[in-house]
Amino acid sequence: MRTLLLASTILMAAAATPVVAQNAAAPAAVTAPASNILTVERVFANPSLAGPVARGVSLSPDGELVAFLRSREDDVDVLDLWAAPVSGGDAFKLIDARALVPDAGELSEAEKARRERMRISQRGVVEYSWDEQGRYILAPLEGDIFLANRADGSVRRLTETAADEIDAKVSPKGAYVSFVRDQNLVVLNLETGAEQAITTEGKDLITWATAEFIAQEELDRDTGYWWSPNEKYIALQRTDESGVDIIPRLDIAGGGASVVEQRYPRAGRPNAVVELFIHDVASGNRVQVDLGANKDIYLGRVNWAADGSVAYVQRLSRDQKTLDLLSVDPATGQSRVIATQTSNAWVPLTHNFKALKDGNFIWSSEETGWQHLYLYNKDGRRLRAITRGEYPVKSLNGVNQDAGEVFFTASMRDGKELPIEQQLFKASLKRTVTPTEITPRGGWWSASVNGTGTAYVGNYSDLNTPSQSALYTIDGNRVRWIEENKLQPGHPFWPFAERQQKPTFGTLESHGETLVWQMTTPPNFDPTKKYPVVMQVYGGPSAGGVKRSWQPATNQLLTEAGYIVFRLDNRGEGDRSAAFKQALYLKMGQPEIEDQVLGAEYLRSLPYVDADRIAIMGWSYGGFMSLMALTEPKMGLAAALAGAPPTEWSLYDTAYTERYMSTPQANVEGYAASDVLSRLDNMTGRLLLMHGMADDNVIFENTTRVLNELQVKSLPFETMLYPGQRHGIRGNDRQLHQWRTYLDFLDRTIGTRAPTNGQ
Repeated sequence: MRTLLLASTILMAAAATPVVAQNAAAPAAVTAPASNILTVERVFANPSLAGPVARGVSLSPDGELVAFLRSREDDVDVLDLWAAPVSGGDAFKLIDARALVPDAGELSEAEKARRERMRISQRGVVEYSWDEQGRYILAPLEGDIFLANRADGSVRRLTETAADEIDAKVSPKGAYVSFVRDQNLVVLNLETGAEQAITTEGKDLITWATAEFIAQEELDRDTGYWWSPNEKYIALQRTDESGVDIIPRLDIAGGGASVVEQRYPRAGRPNAVVELFIHDVASGNRVQVDLGANKDIYLGRVNWAADGSVAYVQRLSRDQKTLDLLSVDPATGQSRVIATQTSNAWVPLTHNFKALKDGNFIWSSEETGWQHLYLYNKDGRRLRAITRGEYPVKSLNGVNQDAGEVFFTASMRDGKELPIEQQLFKASLKRTVTPTEITPRGGWWSASVNGTGTAYVGNYSDLNTPSQSALYTIDGNRVRWIEENKLQPGHPFWPFAERQQKPTFGTLESHGETLVWQMTTPPNFDPTKKYPVVMQVYGGPSAGGVKRSWQPATNQLLTEAGYIVFRLDNRGEGDRSAAFKQALYLKMGQPEIEDQVLGAEYLRSLPYVDADRIAIMGWSYGGFMSLMALTEPKMGLAAALAGAPPTEWSLYDTAYTERYMSTPQANVEGYAASDVLSRLDNMTGRLLLMHGMADDNVIFENTTRVLNELQVKSLPFETMLYPGQRHGIRGNDRQLHQWRTYLDFLDRTIGTRAPTNGQ
């Protein structure tokens, strides 16, 4: 029998004042804002209510300039490239996207797909990179490539072709610019302006130097080629999709429809064949890397030794239970396995690898049950643990090799995990020590440490502070603001700030694991009254959604409409212990729903919750969770809003699905239990289904099979489809429609227009 343990402890009680550093101070006392009610029309209008938020912030290699992306005030969906001197002075615009390309044309299908995989929804300057000397900034813009010169501020257009140039990079020493055009890798000599095609065989189902669909979508790898630090070699992948199943996909837009014969590797079916080669820039010779006899593997990561003498390749088995680290001779392509990680469930693939100039390297492992950093010698022999404790390292952020210091982010307090906060910490390369806190407690920090480990760009928010960014010395002293984004008169959110309700936090216990939750009540909350509740859910493997950070404006739309907003991070969700994440192994949709039932029972135990008016909403995995929850009688939901839901896991891709569920052939019972169709007779309330009609990730078939079955069963439901939209709904206009639809459906099912028990 499941036992409900009410939250006896509030995590870092919201009534307490968050601890904020001097260099990230909460806004000073100012005149109270006007008490305006936030509307859906204002949320999806310009300028953004988030204020001036810097994206993609990076410090120049010489440490003199900070570059970042900023939305235009007249169009939040278009980004320009800005820079600010470290020594002080106003930020200035380096690249004006609309000035350089006034009429942005249609992107190629390949670039659309790549941006969808990277979750890039804006146009303009969406990415950029420095050369290692800090002389240039390279910026792809609407399919062509531009180069900004630090010395004179000039911007040079490098390409102007009908084809898109994608994944552009400045070579490490700044001699070349490389990019992929028409499925081939091209290198441009910056001194002469001459282009050289590194490959020419790319066409049809053969692609060079581009991460395949699975790598982009599920392995968090967006590139398919890697320069050696000395510019002598380029490692590049060759992808053959000929064995991947064709899944005909209707791409339905407002002006018509087309059939896309998409190569989509479904669970249990063939993947693309990926091979790795190393190209010698001077001689033009190319050798193939020995990745082993088994071709059915994943190319996980490629890194270079600091001197370029060795390529380190992470090879992940198809079942993702074995991760091998290969040491590769770039001259011959010969390889040897120097370290291996294994798991009975899956081995996490991270970016926590750093080659050091002394020949050693840092790599992370989850073998203790928690993700931690370790130091290895060049032959793969482990020298020592860098971090240890009952918390996971989120990311390796930087290294000061001269001082022997390692910087990482973690959600941890005094050696124990604290999932709702995140800080930057310092550890040692020389010995295993208790980490030192660099950023203060009380909110959510992310950081980008410079190459020497002497400074970092920090991004911070808490319940009272919108996302702000600044440059800091490595000991935490602020050098300058990048975007202070202070909540004060003139800030776009200021007129609505007084009515913003702050969430409280708590815990529930489930199967020996601690679940964290947050709850936000409506303005003028009266605990003697009863309120309807909207449970927000993702539920699947992710970074978790319960955070002591600035809350999205859409939450306030729900509280202004009179709803309590509740979110619970169930087992399987969040950067937690291996045991916490692996609870859903082979049985997705089961432990997660058990935990959400626990959340619903807790809500019903509260005197101010209307037990008959609880709804749930989620997108993608959250859409799957919404359907599973609506068809779970113990949840007792009045309504569910399910967006782009996977509804039968054999329809989804290999790497993601097999990681957590194995193959349909090997886990027949688990796949059957997670098929939504078999549960539809158990719906406890009304359903709203949403889906983009050009979704190339969660294919539209996932929703149409549910529509068909509901009609066969004569069960009433509602649907909203979005022509031309992929896995996410993009742009202010369509998101405005999306949220108007949400609010209307909620109002009719659990809100002021909902039927009463007496009707």
